[in-house]
Amino acid sequence: MYQCSLERMKDKISTMSKFGDAGHGGITRYSLSPEAISARNEFIRRMEAIGAEIEIDDVADIYATIPGSDPDAKRIVMASHCDSVKNGGNYDGILGVISAMEVLETVVEQNIPHKHPLTAMIWTNEEGSLYPPAMMCSGIVCYEYLPEDVRSKFKYDDMMASRSVLDGTGTFGEALEKSGFQGERRFRLNPEKYQYMFETHIEQGPILEDNGNDIGIVDCVLGMFNYRLRFYGQTTHAGTFPMPKRKDAFFAASQALCYLHEEIDKLDIPELVYTTGEVVCHPCVHTCVPDYFDFSFDARHEDPGALEQVLSIVKSCGDRIWSGCKCEVVKAWNRDTVYWDKKLVSYVKEAAEEAGISHQYIHSGAGHDAQFAAYMLPTTMIFVQSKDGLSHCEPEYSKPEHYTEGATVMLNAVLKADGES
Repeated sequence: MYQCSLERMKDKISTMSKFGDAGHGGITRYSLSPEAISARNEFIRRMEAIGAEIEIDDVADIYATIPGSDPDAKRIVMASHCDSVKNGGNYDGILGVISAMEVLETVVEQNIPHKHPLTAMIWTNEEGSLYPPAMMCSGIVCYEYLPEDVRSKFKYDDMMASRSVLDGTGTFGEALEKSGFQGERRFRLNPEKYQYMFETHIEQGPILEDNGNDIGIVDCVLGMFNYRLRFYGQTTHAGTFPMPKRKDAFFAASQALCYLHEEIDKLDIPELVYTTGEVVCHPCVHTCVPDYFDFSFDARHEDPGALEQVLSIVKSCGDRIWSGCKCEVVKAWNRDTVYWDKKLVSYVKEAAEEAGISHQYIHSGAGHDAQFAAYMLPTTMIFVQSKDGLSHCEPEYSKPEHYTEGATVMLNAVLKADGES
């Protein structure tokens, strides 16, 4: 078993945390922002220092590669992202980049024999925090391999036209052109040049910590659906219109949301999660009764049958009048469960066992670039324990011992894949 360096990992985390420091222990590092460009330059500096070859594709994904003993062998890539959500943490995404860097650094430092070229990669705009949607550039690069209902959301021209959520004017395409990181399409990830993909990531949940395990052997990304429930009422003056005659869309939506929780909970489906995370209210004035209210509804589970049961309840909201208000149920998008390559999953498990690191199988409830890559080539993920299960917030934390173990497991799993006959 080869071991990654705790001190090098801590140094990389500390350094990257300076790029976009929000002043409260976390970061805001939007894709292609000056802060993200600083992180990218640091990645390139460190990778060039060990002799890696740098390639950049046309959507600014960066590939740092060290050669293997077989010049004809396909590359094994380890990838994640360096952008963050607003006021996010220092581990989501970037830990996978740092772990990939550490694998290459360890291989070079210890002169570890390997046949395949090994690549550390940064995906562009995984979060989609400034330029929606999330997983934008993996959607572009893997476009031809994606299911049709997913692919339709990632048309190249549409992505280039994605507007900044901050000013509504600047586009992703403009930011890409100005960034200095717009390379060549021929460098894109592809199955002709690459054989396998690995990604290490913080868990973003409390399961590993609750069970006393350090490493998660991820077997899939959960299937999910996202719908909008829209309620139509009537705007009137808040002080003059009688209560019995009102059609309050906000109140109607609150009734429907309570109904959804009550009915879905009756299904008693283990491991089901569902969320209302985004709302729109019109006219959103304190002296007006709302005439329109719209909320998102996100449900996730491995079993498509379980999701169908939940969806049936969601759709039933459109068959009723809620406090005088009509309800419209509209599909935003959905995805099927994406299962990781079983052989690569077994390599991760063997690596954790041989290193004596506590581990368990686990699902990913969150989306990752790796799930799009999995349609293109065999892929898997490794989870590292998250303190208190927190993520996408400034208190996000993973202990140095835990994230170094994640890099060590990935290193040895990659070497198992490299050693295939």
